Amino acid sequence: MRHRFSFVSRHATLLLLFVSASFSVHVFARPDMTPLGPNIADKGSAYYHFSTQTFDSADDNRHYKVWVAQPNKSPPSAGYPVIYMLDGNAVMNKLSEPLLQKLSEGNPPLLVVVGYQTTLPFDVKSRTFDYTPPDKEHGSVGYTFSRGRAGGGSVAFRTLLEQKIAPAAEKGVKINQQQRALWGHSYGGLFVLDSYLTSHFFTHFYATSPSIGQGYFSLLSQMQALALNQVGAKQLTLMEGNGDRRRDNNTAEPDVLRAVRSTVNRMASNGIAAQYQLYPGLSHGQMFGASLEHTLNTVAQLESP
Repeated sequence: MRHRFSFVSRHATLLLLFVSASFSVHVFARPDMTPLGPNIADKGSAYYHFSTQTFDSADDNRHYKVWVAQPNKSPPSAGYPVIYMLDGNAVMNKLSEPLLQKLSEGNPPLLVVVGYQTTLPFDVKSRTFDYTPPDKEHGSVGYTFSRGRAGGGSVAFRTLLEQKIAPAAEKGVKINQQQRALWGHSYGGLFVLDSYLTSHFFTHFYATSPSIGQGYFSLLSQMQALALNQVGAKQLTLMEGNGDRRRDNNTAEPDVLRAVRSTVNRMASNGIAAQYQLYPGLSHGQMFGASLEHTLNTVAQLESP
């Protein structure tokens, strides 16, 4: 069951400290890296037709595979809504014919699934670089994490996404540019928040379990400093699960979740279209599929935001 918090008042105390050591850093189980088999694009669908394209990063170090799925249902007069989804290999593994059938019963979106040229669900090295922002806590582009992975490449990846991938994906398709969404999980959630702060290409931003606790509290400080006239018509939905602490019988709300929720509520109290959704009992990994399906149904107008 998904719970939604009401927004706190303008005078509520914002529980936010921007020294990383003050917060608990979540340590999540590593994802299943079993090679993937055929997906819905390979099998075919009665409700969507798929095409694929490949792209390379400007430095030729990362290589992308993008699946574009267009509804067989004719677009509405305003055009299809469109949703861009990160970690596309894992997303394609989650898409199913029953889900596509359900989407087709609403206002089905054009699906743009941005992955990598790999048979694995995640290209951990590439996604770490592409999805993480350069910031004051980590320093310049190319900073290194504990596992030796470079980060800080979100600006270059966003340029590729907006200037090359999106025009190719939307070419010849009637799109409603006021309904262009971006979804991402974990590091992908960081990329969504970074894009929300810096880009006006997308209108709806769905950030799932962003890895704020790995040194990205500066994103929260930037979010709470936003004024309504800086945001315009952009809408933000931030989704979290709290199941990771249940394994240790720790019923206290983690500091990171509390900080994220307080930030979003503060934004909403300032008139910004932002909301926080908690999925009780779901772990970091479980949030991938749960939030993906909910977001797709929301974009297709089958569920309320």
